[in-house]
Amino acid sequence: MSLVEMSGIRKSFYGVEVLHGVNFQLKAGTVHALMGENGAGKSTLMKALAGVHRFDGGVIKIQGKPADIYSPSDARSLGVAMIQQELSPVEELSVAENIFLGREPVKMGFVDYKQLYRQTEKLLDSLNLNMNPRTKMKALPMAEQQMVEIAKAISQNAHIVIMDEPTSSITNREVESLFRMIADMKARGTGIIYISHKMDEIFRVADEITVLRDGGNVGTWKKGEIDTEQLICSMVGRELKSQFPKVEVTIGEPILEVRNLTLAHQYEDISFTLHRGEILGFVGLIGSGRTELMNSLFGITQPEKGKILLEGEEVTFKSPRDAVTHGIAYVTEDRKGKGLVLPMSICHNTTLPSLRKFTKSGLLQRRAEGNAVTRQVSSLNIKTASTLLPVKSLSGGNQQKVVLAKWMMTEPKIIIFDEPTRGIDVGSKAEIYKIMCDYAAQGNAVILVSSEMPEAMGMSDRILVLSNHRFSGELRRSEFSEEAIVQMQFKHMISRRNDDDRSDVK
Repeated sequence: MSLVEMSGIRKSFYGVEVLHGVNFQLKAGTVHALMGENGAGKSTLMKALAGVHRFDGGVIKIQGKPADIYSPSDARSLGVAMIQQELSPVEELSVAENIFLGREPVKMGFVDYKQLYRQTEKLLDSLNLNMNPRTKMKALPMAEQQMVEIAKAISQNAHIVIMDEPTSSITNREVESLFRMIADMKARGTGIIYISHKMDEIFRVADEITVLRDGGNVGTWKKGEIDTEQLICSMVGRELKSQFPKVEVTIGEPILEVRNLTLAHQYEDISFTLHRGEILGFVGLIGSGRTELMNSLFGITQPEKGKILLEGEEVTFKSPRDAVTHGIAYVTEDRKGKGLVLPMSICHNTTLPSLRKFTKSGLLQRRAEGNAVTRQVSSLNIKTASTLLPVKSLSGGNQQKVVLAKWMMTEPKIIIFDEPTRGIDVGSKAEIYKIMCDYAAQGNAVILVSSEMPEAMGMSDRILVLSNHRFSGELRRSEFSEEAIVQMQFKHMISRRNDDDRSDVK
């Protein structure tokens, strides 16, 4: 039996139709993967099912009956829950309050916090999640916030669960926990719609696969009827010759030197050299100190000890403005929270760090600004009807390109890419990789922070591995292997645990 039947679904934004009569079905007790490039219409279609967007045409049936879905509450009442790609927690509320928001247990007209925390502890224990229900969301890293969102959806006892990039910011251990949850949900007859750009996940969990391209259906296949190459080709409409188009270039002189950089509880005694023409990879488990180190290189935080030398001269970055002035750009992992101002236009987001280029006598030269942005949009292949549209109207991949365009406008010498392809389709990934290679080939330098092992090995000239806030090793391209990297990731964690054990014996 079909839990969900969507027929002829149409949706337009700002006069541009983005869904062109899409059809989709979900059966009970199955995982149906929804695939396509960013901008193909996947999230828009699912938001129509979840009541976030009101569709313009077509019919949705839930368990064979036509469904009027005008809001998320309508969808929830019909048993639909959605884990969205971009997290939107209430940061000042606790884990428990976020999970049961709007559904809190009540006693004598007031929230029964004792019961709330008890229910949350029971839920978290059942999902093998080790976190305190009383902890505020703002204190959690992105990976744990993602797991809270998953727990929230499961707590609703929905029989239709939409998972939009659920593993984009969680660890391998947490991914395994999620897959166990999915197996349990299938066994109870729950239908799961799974959106991901990670091919290994799709072929592991999906019973059926539907591909959208440019807002329309391409096809639907059962497990075993399509392989990876065929799936990628159906998504992008062409054959991708190389997943990682790394170009070998001559590595030049040092451009950035970091010596004994330390910030308590963030990173310790970090030293490395970055050369012109180089793509330098940073790999480490969540909490290893990768992003914290990048924050200091961009002036967001200041180290307590150590030196930063840029082109041989010692520099101090008291703010991101200082870093930008010295030719450093930072493509953050949190594009919506920290990389973009969502209500602002694509144009204004793109020129935000470089407005001085377009001002004269204190006045903004809008024509010059618009022409420069149009060139960036064309160069980076950003898909939009107009640069005057709000950047929130774009797909995730195109939003990431706007972040990149923003920094390209500053003409940096060094770009830090922190998880640059999180939640981005294979076609957009290949485009961003090419931009990295072209940029490095021009005598600039790239720092690539990535949790994706194939990405780090496919794009880096060298890889530096962090473990427990310290460097644990360096690998050159000829030495790359997943086994070597994993061993280095756990190196300091094991040594510190042994030290703790010895101190306990004493």
